[in-house]
Amino acid sequence: MPTTRDYYDILGVSKNASKDELRKAYRKQALEWHPDRNKSPNAEKKFKEINQAYEILSDPEKKAAYDQFGHAAFQPGGFPGAGGAGGPFAGGATPGGQTRTYRQGPFTYTYTTYGGGGSAGSPFEGVGFDFSDPFEIFEQFFGGGSSFRGRAAQMPRYGLSISFDEAVHGCEKEVSLDGKKRTIKIPAGVTDGSRIRFGDFYVSIDVKPDTLFKRDGDDIIVNMMIPLTTAILGGIVRVPTIDGELKLRIRPGTQPGTMVRLRGKGVPRLRRGGRGDQYVRFQVQIPEKLSRKQKELIREFEEG
Repeated sequence: MPTTRDYYDILGVSKNASKDELRKAYRKQALEWHPDRNKSPNAEKKFKEINQAYEILSDPEKKAAYDQFGHAAFQPGGFPGAGGAGGPFAGGATPGGQTRTYRQGPFTYTYTTYGGGGSAGSPFEGVGFDFSDPFEIFEQFFGGGSSFRGRAAQMPRYGLSISFDEAVHGCEKEVSLDGKKRTIKIPAGVTDGSRIRFGDFYVSIDVKPDTLFKRDGDDIIVNMMIPLTTAILGGIVRVPTIDGELKLRIRPGTQPGTMVRLRGKGVPRLRRGGRGDQYVRFQVQIPEKLSRKQKELIREFEEG
């Protein structure tokens, strides 16, 4: 999934940065955040963002489109002149190449070719702009002798969409590939955009957002509404977690926006073990209608 962060901010350069400045910025960031070197749970996500930014800003035509239209220039179905019909990358082809997609069961197989394209009427026709494999960009930049050789091997890549719950708890998916049934085991804690190798192919994970739980790395944030009386007087509330509800004591005088940390109630960590935390942000529900007696009591309270 393409990032929505500003590409210039990602690389830490100005809009007037020279090619040499872009290359130096990319070299520094890519080496720092390559998943083989950096064991942070967010390393792969940041590495992909860095490569997306460099892929766009290092190409004069793509850079011009980004400067004029922003991220919309590379989104299919965008406004005219920006990745939709009539846009600089309309019609399914990237400048000098073409992205092709083939769907099979729950998977979406995507790859990019340069200097060629699918014929009219083929199953790969009409696909919008797609970013290249970040590991391939890395190897092209640092050369074939890179110590990271092999991560960017020409292997099929499949996209698999899973729910938020499946991502945080892990799951198994039975799929049919090339006429063969295969069981894909998704480890607990995978993030949106995770790239996992299974035998002779890679799977890119697309995690559907949850309406209640918001994820920040290995932590989870939940916004919870509590009654005004509970905020003032305190009490016990039931808080949802990815493991089920738990009881939480609210202190008297809790202010709107107060956050409570639930240690170890976040997402399982993929590489380091353990779990992140959950943060509960309390929002106070203000009554819209009050009786005359309730209003009088509030005025008495205000007057002390």
